[in-house]
Amino acid sequence: MTGEIHDLLGVGIGPFNLGLACLAEPLDLDAVFLDARDGFAWHHGLMFEDATIQVPFLADLVTLADPTSPYSFLAYLKQIGRLYPFYIREDFQPLRAEYDAYCRWASERVGGLRWGREVVDVRREESPGDDGDDAPVYRVTAITREGTETYRARHLVLGVGTTPWAPIDHEPLDGDGTVALHASDYLHRREELLSLGSVTVVGSGQSAAEIYHDLLSGAGADGPRVDWVTRSPRFFPMEYTKLTLEMTSPEYIDHFHALPADQRDRMLREQRSLYKGINAELINEIHDLLYRRSVHGLGNGLLAAATTLDGATRETARGSAGSTGGAGSAGGALRLELSCADTGRPWSHHTDGLVLATGYSPTPPRFLTGIADEIDRDERGRYRVARDHTVDRAHRTVHVQNAEEHTHGLTAPDLGMGAMRNSIILRSICGREVYPVETSIAFQQFGAPPRPDTRPAQHTPTAHHSTPDTRHQEAR
Repeated sequence: MTGEIHDLLGVGIGPFNLGLACLAEPLDLDAVFLDARDGFAWHHGLMFEDATIQVPFLADLVTLADPTSPYSFLAYLKQIGRLYPFYIREDFQPLRAEYDAYCRWASERVGGLRWGREVVDVRREESPGDDGDDAPVYRVTAITREGTETYRARHLVLGVGTTPWAPIDHEPLDGDGTVALHASDYLHRREELLSLGSVTVVGSGQSAAEIYHDLLSGAGADGPRVDWVTRSPRFFPMEYTKLTLEMTSPEYIDHFHALPADQRDRMLREQRSLYKGINAELINEIHDLLYRRSVHGLGNGLLAAATTLDGATRETARGSAGSTGGAGSAGGALRLELSCADTGRPWSHHTDGLVLATGYSPTPPRFLTGIADEIDRDERGRYRVARDHTVDRAHRTVHVQNAEEHTHGLTAPDLGMGAMRNSIILRSICGREVYPVETSIAFQQFGAPPRPDTRPAQHTPTAHHSTPDTRHQEAR
């Protein structure tokens, strides 16, 4: 360990912290970012050839904060000679593989990224600040192939991302003739699944739909029976209308953040179709594919919404007992215990392969144990994230990326909001507004109207800049 104290240390280098590194580079800021991986990789298990990201290219690492940045998606296209082909294509959404390649391009050029370093511990030191106060300094320990490294920093930005979530433990079901996996590993094991007699996809979002469509397309006449079940009440499309998109505005985040926690949780459940649905075009493609298969006499498997996966077991020898029958009950060494949400009726279903496209969840990192008492948490043990994305009790030195859905709403995982969040984080760290942060962009009003004794001004979206000191803790 040296005496060097970094201004900023980021843990994890996904798109959000990578964007932060790009925006921090031209500033007078000593920033370093650590990641356990050997290099940038983004959802390679779901990198379908024709899949696009679900936001426009302006939602890159930097553009919505600094359109002049050399790390923009358009700068990347220009450098590799693909700007005009992208322009002629006239599609705002880049291919998923294209976005991944862009991020790798940026990660190979921006400074401060250190790969192959797994953070295992964070401790706090006391260091006198210039103003006489004891400003916190964090000692961060990372493991590398060569040994242990120690870093010191005044601000931490946790960008460790989310981890695959599943309603059951699928690992004991994987092997000995069956395949059970999370969707994040799908493309790595696609051929194994296509070699089975039957495969069941569980989930209702974009990933589940892409996997179901891919399996059904690859199955042909001799491939596996492909089934699809979801606990959602229907296979619903993602809502993408313009007034709905205004819910990704700073005004809506302010409104959402000020609500009680129980109200926020209820609203998030009701807003699933805004960010956890399926591209409407893909839904129609799936129906067309099912129709073509039926015309050619090819069987289609089970397709069931409002169906919950309650458990799963392996059956080495199976008879008909215990199965309720139906199109999905025959075939397979894995027995899935399902129930109909509408009727409450339990039933069983057999399959050889199981793909759990059931999403991701934030996982509290173990390396924070050393400063656990300094992290502000709500009654349910979740981060109590201030409006400026800080989670330490003083709300000034520990920031989070994509760990604040319960406090900031559906914008937390949105790639398009990463640049704005990073602008806010940099404002907190630098003590001044480096990149202008818009505060008024929506045409609509969120929450109650102004008091009767005040006269509201006619509203036109503007790019007002917020003042540097906007930290305010959630009311307790």
